[in-house]
Amino acid sequence: MISTDKKHITDLLTRGVEDLFVKEHLETALLSGKQLRVKFGIDPTGPKLHLGRAVGLRKLKAFQDLGHQVVIIVGDFTAQIGDASDKTEKRPMLSREMVNENFKDYKEQISKILDISKVEFVYNSDWLDKLGFQEITQLAECFSVQQMSARRNFKDRLERGDEISLREFLYPLMQGYDSVAIKADVEIGGFDQLFNLKAGRVIQKHFDMPEQDVLTVQMLEGTDGRKMSTSWGNIVTIVDEPSDMYGKIMALHDELIVKYFTLCTDVSTEEIEIITKELETGINPRDLKMRLAREIVKMYHSEELAVHAEQDFVSKFQKKEIPDELEKISISEGSTLVEVLLEKGMIDSKTAWRRLVEDGAVTNLETKEKITDIDFVPQGKTLIKIGKKIFIECVID
Repeated sequence: MISTDKKHITDLLTRGVEDLFVKEHLETALLSGKQLRVKFGIDPTGPKLHLGRAVGLRKLKAFQDLGHQVVIIVGDFTAQIGDASDKTEKRPMLSREMVNENFKDYKEQISKILDISKVEFVYNSDWLDKLGFQEITQLAECFSVQQMSARRNFKDRLERGDEISLREFLYPLMQGYDSVAIKADVEIGGFDQLFNLKAGRVIQKHFDMPEQDVLTVQMLEGTDGRKMSTSWGNIVTIVDEPSDMYGKIMALHDELIVKYFTLCTDVSTEEIEIITKELETGINPRDLKMRLAREIVKMYHSEELAVHAEQDFVSKFQKKEIPDELEKISISEGSTLVEVLLEKGMIDSKTAWRRLVEDGAVTNLETKEKITDIDFVPQGKTLIKIGKKIFIECVID
């Protein structure tokens, strides 16, 4: 059953949307009651989906809730080539084994957002593996070198004299051909993907097919203020542990609060307008970030775990059990804590370290347990208290 509810359609076409091409055509199609095939491509370049990638998946959910057919293209071929849309340097090629390893848990992660039983999954190696030079040459005829070179990231790299591989020019052809293969009516992607998404229209036209509409979602910034990207490591993944997820959200820049409410939660637009006004009138941003963190943890875990994560955060930070500013140290995987502390001059000797451990003066604040092993090896991000005044955050390189 296809819903043509105007309020839901308006929300779908406006909330978190950067570009719509062609808006009038897509709106008419949504109001017509016809079931649309909505395409979304995922190149498994890393094993975990982050909140930035989830923005597009949440827009897919809006289509799915109206009764439309979601088609997720697993880029097991294109991920090997690498999309250069948001990259300032040449992207490394991945092996198919690496791609398949990255993808193995994706369906379980996607099921946190979509009704997986109603999603059509396809792999673009099924058709891209079969293309020969003749077909690729015909597709290449759809675009000019000038068009490719004018793309912002390519233009910047050319001006710097950086290398651009010809295979990077081929990526839009492949993504466009995906739209032909699955007969897409609509394609969703990030706004930096607009060239690739429009390539689908060009190539569909080349094959005398109706041209897909294109909807791009707004970019979500990561924990460092840049675009959220696995390559940059500034991500909040949808499978982060509740306390880690909560803590990362609390560390966001204040100016991102409204954007995160808009792109990452189901809080209504009316409530978001109130939140915006509250920020303008001087409410403490921390209070709104606490609600934001709670909403996001609840969405991907549960209400109970969200409450627990908040209590944990309050205990550690707001009650000053842990200071706001921590000494952060990077540790190579497998290294002992004492090795790094000695290297950085934070302790005088192994003997002094042994004495601290034996006296119960070293605490793992993540587990709230005393560290009794002098050769303790941190696992992931670990908060350590040494004595009464030294607090360090260990991060694995």
